[in-house]
Amino acid sequence: MREFGYQRASDVAGAIALLGADPDARFLGGGTNLVDLMKTGVERPARLIDVRDLPLDRVEPMEDGGLRIGATVTNSDLATHPEVRRRYPALAQAVLAGASGQLRNMATVGGNLLQRTRCGYFTDMTKPCNKRVPGSGCPAVEGEHHNHAILGATDHCVAVHPSDMAVALTAFDAVVRYETADGPGELPVGEFYLPVGDTPHRETALPPGALITGVTLPPAPVAARSRYRKVRERASYAFAIGAVAAAIDVRDGVVQDVRLALGAVASRPWRAVAAEAVLTGAPADAETFTAAAAAELAAARPLPHNGYKVTLMRNLVVAALTELAEEATR
Repeated sequence: MREFGYQRASDVAGAIALLGADPDARFLGGGTNLVDLMKTGVERPARLIDVRDLPLDRVEPMEDGGLRIGATVTNSDLATHPEVRRRYPALAQAVLAGASGQLRNMATVGGNLLQRTRCGYFTDMTKPCNKRVPGSGCPAVEGEHHNHAILGATDHCVAVHPSDMAVALTAFDAVVRYETADGPGELPVGEFYLPVGDTPHRETALPPGALITGVTLPPAPVAARSRYRKVRERASYAFAIGAVAAAIDVRDGVVQDVRLALGAVASRPWRAVAAEAVLTGAPADAETFTAAAAAELAAARPLPHNGYKVTLMRNLVVAALTELAEEATR
């Protein structure tokens, strides 16, 4: 592990200034991903700038019905906040589905958004990887890829994004707020994560030197009846092999509003816009739900060993929507 310096920032402007003075530095929140990558040699920062003491640790209801979530709010505090559980239950469920209690106590919202893939080739410094060394290749295409992408991938990278939280945030049109030396900015989470293309090492649209300061969730009445469903290879904490964040408003048997995002199927949380288009204004029944899942998964391009995900995700989407629709009629 490379020797590194350590400084604790006391305010946002100071944190940004410290990073600007040292391009090889990294911001440190809970460190639950960054420190692991430092141990394997994937990340080699010269300095860590600890941002845990910044005044960004609150979840605040907004007058319009949305929520403002600070970047240093821990995953545990986010999942148990009463307003999160009431207004966006799928978000609370997604956070609780990720990692262990000990890790959730340390991990932060900002760090969760920036966590990197758990692809074995990415974390193995003896193997080529276009995310680590652009142009070196993607051995997962011909190698071990049973948990890799079926949507939006290219020959340059077939890894999946690991975050559960980001899937729910994508479903609810969250906006990522950040600060740079030039002032504040924001990005809808749907634009925050970049498509793979031929530059998989560029994962987000966050400007250089930026510090994530929080996330804003706009008001979404439909989110009050929402669910996060996750499938993993073992019952204890593990990364998803498939996940869905779903919310639906059904009146008189017809879908009035719906939000749907998929996890563990692409390099970024996948907003299921094709499925949402099929669902909106249609009968809330098994035939519609199946058609919606099929419409979204029509673009799937599975590899030889992960084709099971197409069936898995179809069943997962139908199951989540069915449960929510049945609840709406009780």
